[in-house]
Amino acid sequence: MPLGDSGHVEGPGSVYWEGTSEVQGIAGFPKVVVSADGRDVVSHVGARLLADVAQATGLVAVFNEVARTRRVRRSVHLPGQVLAEVAVMIADGGEAIADLAVLRNQPGLFGLVASPATCWRVLDAVDADMLAALKQARAAARERAWLLRGEAGRELPTVICSGRAQPGLVIDIDATLVTCHSEKQGTAATYKHGFGYHPMLAWLDNTGEALAGMLRPGNATANDAADHATVIDEALAQIPDGHRHGTPILVRADSAGGTRGFLGYLRSLRDERGLDVSFSIGFRVTNTVSDAIRLLPETAWTIAIDTDGTPRPIDDTGLPVAQIAELTGILGDPVGNGWPTGMRVLVRRERPHPGAQITLLEAHDGWRYQAVATDTPVGQLAWLEARHRAHARVEDKIRNLKQTGIGRFPSRDLPINQTWLQLALTAADLIAWTQTTLLTNDLAKAEPKMLRYRLLHVAARLMRGQRRTRIRIDHRWPWAHQLADAFNRLAQICPPLVT
Repeated sequence: MPLGDSGHVEGPGSVYWEGTSEVQGIAGFPKVVVSADGRDVVSHVGARLLADVAQATGLVAVFNEVARTRRVRRSVHLPGQVLAEVAVMIADGGEAIADLAVLRNQPGLFGLVASPATCWRVLDAVDADMLAALKQARAAARERAWLLRGEAGRELPTVICSGRAQPGLVIDIDATLVTCHSEKQGTAATYKHGFGYHPMLAWLDNTGEALAGMLRPGNATANDAADHATVIDEALAQIPDGHRHGTPILVRADSAGGTRGFLGYLRSLRDERGLDVSFSIGFRVTNTVSDAIRLLPETAWTIAIDTDGTPRPIDDTGLPVAQIAELTGILGDPVGNGWPTGMRVLVRRERPHPGAQITLLEAHDGWRYQAVATDTPVGQLAWLEARHRAHARVEDKIRNLKQTGIGRFPSRDLPINQTWLQLALTAADLIAWTQTTLLTNDLAKAEPKMLRYRLLHVAARLMRGQRRTRIRIDHRWPWAHQLADAFNRLAQICPPLVT
């Protein structure tokens, strides 16, 4: 009889034989026969929903208006329509202009779609003036999209931070590195020893919309105040007038935005332009800040809270693992040193995580310190700091946007890549508008990758009759009814009048 690893005899009849008797195995995949003679079968049906959203929001119309002078004589494709098709293709997961073939080869579902060659000609015709006009066109489509959401009976989503609502709008700004594996115009070596671009981007945390973006060389500094000011200006210009004026707007960024120039500019938006803008920006722990931390008495520290609003736990020393204090009163004269009036500085201390990079001060007293600058005059310190930590959601948005266009730029020419960036932002907007207006439950919050697998790439059969084209989705597909409901919901929304 066979011996097991333990040296005991194993096998049928042995006291060490355990388990059940052998049963017939189940095959992993059923055997199939494949042929290429099917008819009226289409895929990427959910992408047609994105195309319908682009049409309903007026995106196609405003793009056509902007690009009408770029139309080549005798061309059957309007340049604005081509740009909208590229945006839909990017939202659907396309990474290169050649991926337009997925839409182009399904005319029964998407109509007459431009060829890659035509797309290249349209992108090459976009100059600086037209690029600026495209940004304005995106703002016009966004206003209509927000009105459509209202017609659907849905409110503007509220940002929740640690269990509490943040009034108004929240704009998150951050920069990221995009590696380019071939030499492209405007690229440079990065501080992480790579090569590519270093775009700076802005999102609306309420809806997940990508408001603005600036394509910068890889060696651009993360703390460039002028770039931050340009991006926030473009982001604010994307917000409809009815919400930009009279609605509280919180701007969040990491410590790269914590410069005198950028914070002063944000303050000027309130003082000079009348916008209700406030900020919550990471603040560098300099020597001055470190000296102020040493002066804090233990009684100045209050317990921090988790993302759900509960207090942080107590460690073995009897102290909370994270605490918050305010440094404003012992930092001297911030206004005299060039910082904006009304700025407050909060500091967080927590036990360092394994592998964390710490300073000499942090190694000496066993705490890791992070600071936040804000001009919010009132509020519980723990919640103000937790509100800022919610800025970390921007990392997920960056990852999703790299899977929606900006992870790979198509051309060697900078103008084409700048246009591609705007179309990638438009693609992110199409997904956000679809989710906040038409989808429900988990799909309304799903990341783009999940949305593509479950909704956008679904296959169906086209049925024609009575002068109509019907899309018949397999009733066994778990999300078939949600996709059908989204199409029907969009068809029932009364188009808003925009003057």
